[in-house]
Amino acid sequence: MKRASCSGLSPRGLAGAALLCTAELARAHGGAEGSNLSWTLDGWVVGPLAFTLVAFLVGYVRVRRRATAPSTALRPTLLFLGGWLTLVAALVSPLHRAGESSFAAHMLEHELLMLVAAPLLVAAHPGGVLLWAVAHRARAPLARVFLAAPVATTWRRLIEPLTATVLQSIVLWLWHAPPLFDRALASPGWHIVQHLSFVISALIFWSAMLDPKQRHRQPAMLIGCLFATSIVSGALGALMAFSNSPWYAGYRALNLSAFGLAPVQDQQIAGVLMWIPGGLVHLGVALALLAQVLRNESPFRGKRNAT
Repeated sequence: MKRASCSGLSPRGLAGAALLCTAELARAHGGAEGSNLSWTLDGWVVGPLAFTLVAFLVGYVRVRRRATAPSTALRPTLLFLGGWLTLVAALVSPLHRAGESSFAAHMLEHELLMLVAAPLLVAAHPGGVLLWAVAHRARAPLARVFLAAPVATTWRRLIEPLTATVLQSIVLWLWHAPPLFDRALASPGWHIVQHLSFVISALIFWSAMLDPKQRHRQPAMLIGCLFATSIVSGALGALMAFSNSPWYAGYRALNLSAFGLAPVQDQQIAGVLMWIPGGLVHLGVALALLAQVLRNESPFRGKRNAT
């Protein structure tokens, strides 16, 4: 029996396999419609997710066929797939359905989007692989569009650490204000816009925080922004956790959450999720950067290199 390898797979075959998996999920979802915690297969969500996966797999196969050292692509591929699967867990799995009747589940969904999926996708640097998914004739013109001065300059300004931090903080606080959050709960369209805002702002934020150039030029700024983000998100979570009344009409109208909690208890758990685990992620990355800076500036570093 021949061993399967990526080099033996065609882009069309991978695309077909990915679409087949989506169809299988749809059939599974159809059989679970009676369940309150079924899979959510909204075309506006599943479509972009499936398209992105197919594009990445097609680009990956094409890159692997030309690569002289295929093993070097393993780490970014695993990071991308980890980020993509986290998006599926947050937006498609029963967790999303649970979030309709539990603020704590909804908060966990947001934390997965902003603190797990976004940094994994940024660390994967998938842009080059995705570009290879495009037809050969369109590849160079598309690359020129992204490298053009207006686009490149706008992106550089967006991923300035302070700009990215302020942008994400504004998005976070605005969408958790009761009027906007209630609108997202009541309207599927606004709910998609809310999640897009969280994902895009988080991608910009982590692109700034994980940028090697920024880490080299202004590590103190990155560390300060991560600490600030930990405080900003933690403060919002703490306000929820210590509140004696539910903030959002959509959850306030429920007698009990999906897990049998009163609305105020459900909100307090959601606040703790934002406050502690969320704050610890930013704090942990900040401490890791600080440790790297201290190692680089250590007086013993030169002696170790010399030996």
